[in-house]
Amino acid sequence: MTAGTRSSRSTGNSGRPSSDDSKPSEPRTGDVWPVYAGKSFNLWQPDTGDFYDSADAVSITANLQQKRQSQSRTVRSAFAELRQPVLLDPATLPCRNPRIAFRDVTNPTNTRTIVAALIPPRVVITNKGPYLLQTRGGCRDEAFVLGLLAWMIMDWCARRTVEMSLNFHVLNALPVPDPGEGHPVRDRVVEIAGRLAAVDDRFADWARNVGVPVGSVNDRKAKDDLIAELDACVAHLYGLDEDDLAVLYSTFDARRPDRYAEHHAAVLVHFRRWSAAISR
Repeated sequence: MTAGTRSSRSTGNSGRPSSDDSKPSEPRTGDVWPVYAGKSFNLWQPDTGDFYDSADAVSITANLQQKRQSQSRTVRSAFAELRQPVLLDPATLPCRNPRIAFRDVTNPTNTRTIVAALIPPRVVITNKGPYLLQTRGGCRDEAFVLGLLAWMIMDWCARRTVEMSLNFHVLNALPVPDPGEGHPVRDRVVEIAGRLAAVDDRFADWARNVGVPVGSVNDRKAKDDLIAELDACVAHLYGLDEDDLAVLYSTFDARRPDRYAEHHAAVLVHFRRWSAAISR
């Protein structure tokens, strides 16, 4: 997963690899797409309904296709890593596919410092919502990265260095353990993140490629339990133990060390269950 370039008006993620068989429909004359800002999405909420602006779909996609091809000739651009068949195919344009975006404006005293989401296709976004450009792998890898970014422990790491902005220098320095496809804990992270992200039919093609149903998390209790299990699974991938988790949740909010006590207890249930499963 490579960090994408940013523009002052609109950005997006990469096209789909050849292993992902969805092909988004062409923009039509008269189509108007939302322009997102950072406030347009939240953790596990791809659409808050609070948009920055709107844009004519035909003209914005033509502009972005031209810009992508131009930027691909610059070696420092993330688009330079894309293969020519991808660059030449307008269907692979970032704004025509789901992609991971995160809020640029943040600070270490917010409830969460890393606010990332899989935003829907047919959306463009300002530079207040930088995105990740996928240059290899597939939707399952994208779901895995999203699961890591939504994890409180990665957030805890980011809070050590973030001041007023989460930039790629900070993001690229965060540790990312990846045991590879087929590892049971990694696969569970993919499944959980996929289910939490695929909230409606806008993500149907992406969800099919991940191997999860759309709109399967329908109530707060189920969602909270999946988020607790996600934290537990990723903690195992990072090699943490129960003492590490105790430090994490008691220091996440320095002013309120008991703020996440209930979530910590829920994470421990799943952490111990996975510890038993892995040790078999």
